[in-house]
Amino acid sequence: MENKEKPRYDGFCRNRQDQPEVSYVIRFKNPLDGIVEFDDLIRGKLTFSNNELDDLIIARSDHTPTYNFTVVVDDRDMNITHVIRGDDHINNTPRQINILRALGVTPPSYAHVPMILGSDGKRLSKRHGAVSVMQYREEGYLPEALLNYLVRLGWSHGDQEIFTIDEMIEYFEIQDINNSAAAFNTEKLLWLNQHYIKNSDPARVADELAWHMKRLDVDVTQGPPLTEIVKVQAERVKTLKEMAEKSQYFYCENIVYNPESVNKHITPDVKPAMAEIRAGLANLAQWNKEAIHQVIVDTSEKLAIKMGKVAQPIRVAVTGDTISPPIDVTLFLLGKERVLDRLDAVLS
Repeated sequence: MENKEKPRYDGFCRNRQDQPEVSYVIRFKNPLDGIVEFDDLIRGKLTFSNNELDDLIIARSDHTPTYNFTVVVDDRDMNITHVIRGDDHINNTPRQINILRALGVTPPSYAHVPMILGSDGKRLSKRHGAVSVMQYREEGYLPEALLNYLVRLGWSHGDQEIFTIDEMIEYFEIQDINNSAAAFNTEKLLWLNQHYIKNSDPARVADELAWHMKRLDVDVTQGPPLTEIVKVQAERVKTLKEMAEKSQYFYCENIVYNPESVNKHITPDVKPAMAEIRAGLANLAQWNKEAIHQVIVDTSEKLAIKMGKVAQPIRVAVTGDTISPPIDVTLFLLGKERVLDRLDAVLS
């Protein structure tokens, strides 16, 4: 280290012939001179001097093999043609090539992919958030969005951002991966996820939404079809977890009211208008969006109140808060009986 050289084994037992009486490791006799050279599919030609590589340990003192030995044996036994891994393994590659050659095996092709960095510029780890594929599902990401994001992380095909799986297969070339590390951008992933939520088949999204509803113990048989929820909520959320949390009132009998919203919008002076709307809704022969909308319009005109002043208290009464799809759509999906029950509960 004082000579600015890489620390390495000093070869003390390199030529030892006797069987030690003490615990020992087994090392690979690395060539003392020459070079190891290979064409990395991403970085081009890389060269290492053997005199910088030491006799690495291939079996520990308890006789268990080490990583650099086991992967070489595994690659040979499985006839691996391409080893694609993070560039933190570059220094392992010349060692593994020497072991492969010692075994009389032609080394596979190697490609070392740059690391993914967090927003702080450091290597992505658990402290940056989700690191498991399953955790991304739990957070409400569609697999198509995550796959699309990952394929664009350090790789590009012109200015195209959205790729189908078939397009990924057609366009992808490993040589087009960038040499520099890529930063993980959660906002970009959220943008892609929202795109797929909005533009995918509602039935496909509903299948994933059902999984999230089940995690919230919501019985989706007691309400509108999930495909309809996807259609009305897709523009309003970025994740399926968010969609599930914001759609519980369509299925649950007991909803949670936001006290601030109640105090602000359900005031004594607005209750006559709510009662009028309740009566109009109760008299509807057909429960559809057009008829519901007309009841609210007629009531606001009759009482000379702006429609928003009428719609928002109704929204709070039936959903518990101030944010939902358009009021006529919300009431239609909730169903007549549920809407009347909730209005009665608030009015009383």
